[in-house]
Amino acid sequence: MKIAAVQFCPIFGEVEANKAKIENYCTSIEADIIVFPELAFTGYDFLNKEEVRKYAVDFKSDLIQHFQNISTKTDKIFVIGFAESDTDKLYNSAAILCPNSNYSDVYRKVHLFYKERFCFDQTDKGYFVIDYKEKNLKLGTLICYDWRFPEATRTVAIKGADVVVCPSNLVTKVWHISTPSRALENKVYFVVANRIGTENRNGVDLEFNGGSAIYSYNGSAMQIAAKDGEEVIISEIFPEETRKKSFNEINDIFADRRPELYM
Repeated sequence: MKIAAVQFCPIFGEVEANKAKIENYCTSIEADIIVFPELAFTGYDFLNKEEVRKYAVDFKSDLIQHFQNISTKTDKIFVIGFAESDTDKLYNSAAILCPNSNYSDVYRKVHLFYKERFCFDQTDKGYFVIDYKEKNLKLGTLICYDWRFPEATRTVAIKGADVVVCPSNLVTKVWHISTPSRALENKVYFVVANRIGTENRNGVDLEFNGGSAIYSYNGSAMQIAAKDGEEVIISEIFPEETRKKSFNEINDIFADRRPELYM
């Protein structure tokens, strides 16, 4: 199957314009899985929870349902970052939309970065894997800052993920150092869809650094986008090849773990 990461610049607050761009990508990209950046419908740099509430939508909203319908019609899986409202809570989330909507779910960012803690609520939903049998795919999701925590990728890998996708709005310069390791140490494909552009709404310039990437389960880079410019990267992946965790006739990276000694 083919997986794509979309790198573009969401315009802050311009939901309809961002929606139109995302929809065009959904219908035009020839890939089985298409991953978009974090908070792709709204832009990133919210001032406070009150502002987030103006833009946040429920996972069952018309906006998300619209893309669910496109997923079903095109037989593609979409992972799209969005600001989620759930009763009185606000989450930095990703909609994972599968052609068979019974598999669709929402992931809520576990590790809130910088001033996000003033805009979004902490989630207690945690990590999960979608076992999408119709495509023989086990898909795990993280969001942006989650990459810094080895436990995050390890958790979804232990839960069976073949592919880990990571919608992102990355501003640090170091993530390309460790994301290949997340693939290698868990023998999973690791896909980062990062945005580009600059936002300044909190008195600080946030410059998003592109470089969206698709890493193989051996840690090698299959595709890396430029640091700026709108771009789509696509790679062919073989999820079933990640499931045997041994790398020689004796060692297995999961069976060899000693979790009783790790704390």
